[in-house]
Amino acid sequence: MNFHVMTLFPEMIENGLGESIIGRAAKAGYISYQAVNIRDYTQEKHGKVDDYPYGGGAGMLIQPQPVYDCYEDITKGMKAKPRTIYLTPQGRRFDQKFARELSREEELVFLCGHYEGIDERVLEEIVTDYVSIGDYVLTGGELPVMVMIDAIARLVPGVLNNEFSAETESFHNDLLEYPQYTRPPVWKDKEVPQVLLSGNHNNIVKWRLEQSEERTKERRPDLYAKYQRKQEIIKRLSKKKRFYIHMMELLNRGIGEVLYERNMDIVLYEPDSELYMVSAESKESADYLVEKYLKDAGLVLTTSEEVVQVLIAKKNMRVNEKVWQYVYTLKEPLPVKYKDIRRLTMEHLSYVTEHYDENEAYLRRLIEKGHMFGAFVEDKIVGFVGIHVEGSCGLLFVDSACRGMGLGQSLENYIINYVKSLGFTPYGHVVEGNVASTKLQEKNGLYISEEPLYWVGFE
Repeated sequence: MNFHVMTLFPEMIENGLGESIIGRAAKAGYISYQAVNIRDYTQEKHGKVDDYPYGGGAGMLIQPQPVYDCYEDITKGMKAKPRTIYLTPQGRRFDQKFARELSREEELVFLCGHYEGIDERVLEEIVTDYVSIGDYVLTGGELPVMVMIDAIARLVPGVLNNEFSAETESFHNDLLEYPQYTRPPVWKDKEVPQVLLSGNHNNIVKWRLEQSEERTKERRPDLYAKYQRKQEIIKRLSKKKRFYIHMMELLNRGIGEVLYERNMDIVLYEPDSELYMVSAESKESADYLVEKYLKDAGLVLTTSEEVVQVLIAKKNMRVNEKVWQYVYTLKEPLPVKYKDIRRLTMEHLSYVTEHYDENEAYLRRLIEKGHMFGAFVEDKIVGFVGIHVEGSCGLLFVDSACRGMGLGQSLENYIINYVKSLGFTPYGHVVEGNVASTKLQEKNGLYISEEPLYWVGFE
């Protein structure tokens, strides 16, 4: 991901971003950033970029010409017009959801204001997003830009060492982060909560959730209201857990947006994969939900045959796969007999793409996020498994020469245990007719959904 900053103070940006995690990520090639001096593009011989505003008033305005020429130079050669962000108190409020949205862009351009602002004409010409980091005024846009870049960059795969840390901290699933402690166990007569010293992972996960809920309720009742709404939906869905586990987990993991919910008519959206999950109680509901919320849908996972019929009739989509959903609900971890299983890196991408029929960019993203693991024999990869963007376990493959060694079961058990260790419920999909995979799920003690689900798309 590439960040471009138009500013009168490039050293401020470079010095601010050059340290710590963001600086290391740039050196490692996960992101790049450049600070470009608007003053370098002025045509005024003394380097002046500002002038008095027409109509009078206090202060000076940055002129349009140097800003536009700077922008033209930065964006020269880009495949498409980039999102260009102007920092102003008049803009859309920046939050974690917005940061996640922007983290999916390849190029981002930021424009830092100064003095009393920038000539409106150049803003109309180049700016796509007006953004505010809060209801207060600063002397310039450099500090807000650095705040935004830090928040966005840490969501880019590879930037953080722990690939799930960005998904399990403050604002994850509309909850504030739980309190944390380190050594010593007693400081100023304050003790670390005993549950954190117990070694009981399940109790620790439960305690952390309770603390997050209580802290959010007390400090951010607005967030807590959003969290409660999701919990109410999850409670409804849990009456048929095997059937609706995909929707429950999308909400549990904080990666799903609620577009509509009334009784069991529900539409969720997962922005990373642009996937819609839909449940409809009737033909009338299906008609309404498709017309209202799925106009731009390219991929839909639905529990409703009525939704499938409407998508086929009105959007010319087709059923890509009919699947049965499996879920592991037991507390005990599954045995992993084969021990040499490791997280995959980009050096394994060619092997994965060669053996799994999926878009290379998608597989690359899963590896970058740390969501794929491989089995190795004498340091050579012979199979792999992973977690799809929406949360399901899958992508299971074992070399034909190594089948019959129990590698497939070990890989699946490994990923199930891994998902459980994160506090989530492991689940997956088996395409109808895949007898071998069905037997493996049953052997591992996973429960099958009572009815099939449908993946619907254009190809």
